[in-house]
Amino acid sequence: VIGLDVGKSSHWACVATRDGEVLLSAPVANREDDLDSLFGRFPDALVVVDQSRNIGALALARARAAGMSAAYLPGLAAHGAARLFAGDAKTDERDAMVIAKTALGIPDALLPVGDPGPTIAAARALAAQRNFLTCENTRNKNRLRSILLESCPAFEALVDLSDGPQLRLMASLGGAWSVADAGPRRAAALTRGAARGKIEALVRSTTSSTRPDASVVAAEDRAVKLLARRISENSAEIEAITAEISALLEGDDTYRCLLTVPGIGPKTASELAISIDIEDFPSHDRLASYCGLAPRNCQAGTSISSVTASRQGNKRLKNLLIFSCNCLTRTEGRWGDYYTRCRERGMSHGKALKALARKRLKVIYAVMRDRVPYAA
Repeated sequence: VIGLDVGKSSHWACVATRDGEVLLSAPVANREDDLDSLFGRFPDALVVVDQSRNIGALALARARAAGMSAAYLPGLAAHGAARLFAGDAKTDERDAMVIAKTALGIPDALLPVGDPGPTIAAARALAAQRNFLTCENTRNKNRLRSILLESCPAFEALVDLSDGPQLRLMASLGGAWSVADAGPRRAAALTRGAARGKIEALVRSTTSSTRPDASVVAAEDRAVKLLARRISENSAEIEAITAEISALLEGDDTYRCLLTVPGIGPKTASELAISIDIEDFPSHDRLASYCGLAPRNCQAGTSISSVTASRQGNKRLKNLLIFSCNCLTRTEGRWGDYYTRCRERGMSHGKALKALARKRLKVIYAVMRDRVPYAA
């Protein structure tokens, strides 16, 4: 095994045999020639990295080009395994040794890293940018809400930051007080396509609050305009990226079949198609564990119970799968009825939604495994 503690400019390589003997422990530059030279010396080795993207991408690419097998040891697994070895130093040399010997001794801790092909690779790159913009939008929205709440709580309670016309209104005028100064007529002109009643309510919302000093209002307007504009731009870019990903995956059978599953739209379907290699999961239970939807079992003697929900797994996929079930809770038929039964058994909305997502994941697994459309 070649264990690589990957880095930006160089990696630390530890080459270990099945008997645990260390044949090499030295740094290797993060350059194609240096990596090719290392892999050429040990062509039959398994290459294991602790990061499969970014700084670990070149090492994996060169390993695949050399026809070598490769795997990924997640950071949490590597951190836990490090406690099994003597010493508590945190060095690149020791980390590489931990990666190599953990791969030899606990192969179940490894995750496969296959070659996704150019289409999936391009879709993953676009999805990474979409995730970045989504996180940035969440921060911008939280910041904007905190500014509005400090200035006028009534205005903040009414504003919808997912509504394009309302974002245009704030991007043009600023915060609550400047919107109120503009009046209903100008506000309506700036928000064509929005519900008139909502806009008028926003204009009137400041009547129950005390107006701050003019300098404070000016500072607030500056921040509100900037944040509202960025949220609008990011939202438009997210939609454009989603459309581009859908166009890339249009010829992918898995993606097309996932779109037939109730509650699965282009975003969720694309995330599942590019994030999951279904051949790596022998059962839907394994997939549920990977997505963080499997319960954590506790066993004592002859009794076993699922007492708590697992907090492990891919959190992005977990959230997508759970929240995409919201549209199923009020439907008639299989999915709506199951949600209703969960609620009748005393489950909260969140727990019932997670149970619904777990049940639907069985269908998703079958659809991805067999590449056939969903049939009710």
